[in-house]
Amino acid sequence: MDMFLTGGSGFVGQHIITRLCADGHTVRALARSPEAARRVEQAGATPVLGDLADLRGPDQHSGDMPTGRRTPAWLAVLDRCEAVIHSAARMEFWGPDAGFERDNHWPTVSLFTAAASAGVKRFVLISAAAVSTDRRRKPAVVAEATPTGRPIIAYGRVKLATERALANVATPGMTLITLRPPFIWGKGMTTLRDAAAAADQFAWIDNGRHVMDFVHVDNLAAATAAALSRGYDRRVYYITDGTPMPIRDFFTPVLETMGADVSHARSVPFAIASPVARILDRAWRLLRRPTPPPLNNWLIASMGCDRSYDITNARADLDYRPSVTFAAGLDDLRTFAR
Repeated sequence: MDMFLTGGSGFVGQHIITRLCADGHTVRALARSPEAARRVEQAGATPVLGDLADLRGPDQHSGDMPTGRRTPAWLAVLDRCEAVIHSAARMEFWGPDAGFERDNHWPTVSLFTAAASAGVKRFVLISAAAVSTDRRRKPAVVAEATPTGRPIIAYGRVKLATERALANVATPGMTLITLRPPFIWGKGMTTLRDAAAAADQFAWIDNGRHVMDFVHVDNLAAATAAALSRGYDRRVYYITDGTPMPIRDFFTPVLETMGADVSHARSVPFAIASPVARILDRAWRLLRRPTPPPLNNWLIASMGCDRSYDITNARADLDYRPSVTFAAGLDDLRTFAR
């Protein structure tokens, strides 16, 4: 199958390219710089020079769609593709909604409509489980039918708005499959090194006893490959490793592979951390600080609540079977860290 991928030079995108090429697909990947082009080539794809920023949304002042703009030349690649996988996104835990609307929402909507116009048969959107992460501590297990509430960060709110926008666009002949991964981990994840480097500042909430969910990047790549031929139009699917565990049991061995020991890190009770985070979060926003406070609403929602995701529908509709175990993923990380 001929396909087009965005985000191919990133952590997730490179693993998707490797999987798709191993399955015999022909992959063209958007690259906005010579370095990005080199990365997608190394992964096995043909680079297409271009930038999602070319797909502008409404004017930020008037709210109107810009007129007289040129269609980016790189969009012509869609005429030769049977499927589009959209994994590119600006992923940050802080910032106003408007920035994520500019960088994530409108480029996604524009790419989706362009793909439908070009006759693409399948569009796979890599969304995020963050669409259902709010301050509620219940339910502990979330399924696709669970009300999302109001996502705690702009990234999640805009991801949810994008999912709904695409679902409401009529695209006869093009199937839309949306995947919602939670915390993505695996070899090549540079943020793990950053977390290990700041291990002396690490702190648990309630001693890290709350349950979290996660997905190995190779399992996500496998689910993406399955979505090219399976799944139902306009359906969303949570994708995890299927082995939720206490936060301490996950992060302690994962960060250990990077040489960081957080097993004896201090702990803050949820009852204290939550109101402090509310105050700091509000103050930082009022001051328009460019970076989040050390304790914020996102940390409370992700580390102070039990939350896992039901992958029954992914197993049934996509025939998804996470093959990379937690132990195998740790072995890969140890090898990568050497």
